[in-house]
Amino acid sequence: MEATTQIEAVSCHTDATGHIVVRLIDQRLLPTQELWRDLTDPERVAQAITDMVVRGAPAIGVTAAYGLAQAMQRAVAAGEAWDAAWRHWSARFAATRPTAVNLFWAIDRLAARQARDAGLTDDAGRAAGLLDEAEAIHSEDRAACAAMGRFGAALLPDSGGVLHHCNTGALATGGIGTALGVLRTALAAGKDLHIWVDETRPFLQGARLTAWECVQDKLPATLITDNMAGWMMQQGRIAAAIVGSDRIAANGDVANKIGTYAVAVLCKHHGIPFYVAAPTSTVDLACPTGKEIPIEQRTPREVSHVGGWAPAELLPPLQVAPAGIGIENPAFDVTPAALVTAIITEQGVARWPFAVDLAAMVAAAK
Repeated sequence: MEATTQIEAVSCHTDATGHIVVRLIDQRLLPTQELWRDLTDPERVAQAITDMVVRGAPAIGVTAAYGLAQAMQRAVAAGEAWDAAWRHWSARFAATRPTAVNLFWAIDRLAARQARDAGLTDDAGRAAGLLDEAEAIHSEDRAACAAMGRFGAALLPDSGGVLHHCNTGALATGGIGTALGVLRTALAAGKDLHIWVDETRPFLQGARLTAWECVQDKLPATLITDNMAGWMMQQGRIAAAIVGSDRIAANGDVANKIGTYAVAVLCKHHGIPFYVAAPTSTVDLACPTGKEIPIEQRTPREVSHVGGWAPAELLPPLQVAPAGIGIENPAFDVTPAALVTAIITEQGVARWPFAVDLAAMVAAAK
């Protein structure tokens, strides 16, 4: 049986007038509200990435690709000069989030397409070419998720608990997911697994998003707080851990949602495999090690208030920290490659020391 999901976090269509519409589910409001946003303004698409209406490295890349195609379609319709409009909008989308390399990979894909189409006499044709490229990126991500699922499912035990950190499913990608896609595929193949979903403070991607996906798709799962993972491992209730990634350095160091490093250390101590699932678009060969990966710092309000990530008028926040206390809020951490058992991509499984395998996989994906 093939793994499936009923969820599509990012989609794109053209309206009756031929204008591009980017459709996103507002992930800040899940799980209590399912609000879909149909965005016709590329500035709103870019802001949606910054504000985390949409999140997850592959989904950010898909959204940015659609948003750039939309921006150039609008620029052509308004009679703007192509080169100036392209410089503005490519820079605008590049500035939305700093850590997820899929964003920059998608922009580079569209940059290459518009350069190839430069000889077209019709700028509208160039804009249409960008939409074709964005749709190709989306389609390729669906296929990559399915391939990662097949490669990764073979690594998981036939039975037992698997810890999942953050959100890596259909809400974070263009398909069934990266790490959660692996779990979906393993379950569809008949493996008797139970997903332990950690809450992933402070944005609560696990509690709000992964748990919601598991309920929607009827996956066997239990939610735990972040600080329960070590105890669960000590009790023998977790046989493996699997996470996604927002950027993987050439040497295999993995940047992922804050708390990932702690999970990897716990796995090392308990002799539990720690797997990473991410497409080759997440591998940044220009980044030698994790030390060069920029780490996004987000608003202190996400830490001091439950619900501080969403507009107050849509989700009233609950203050849980005293006013005046200093707050640090790095959105990501870096897990050294030495703590990673294997990295699963759509090209196969990379193993220590990673550099050779990752470079070959990136080359094969081109």
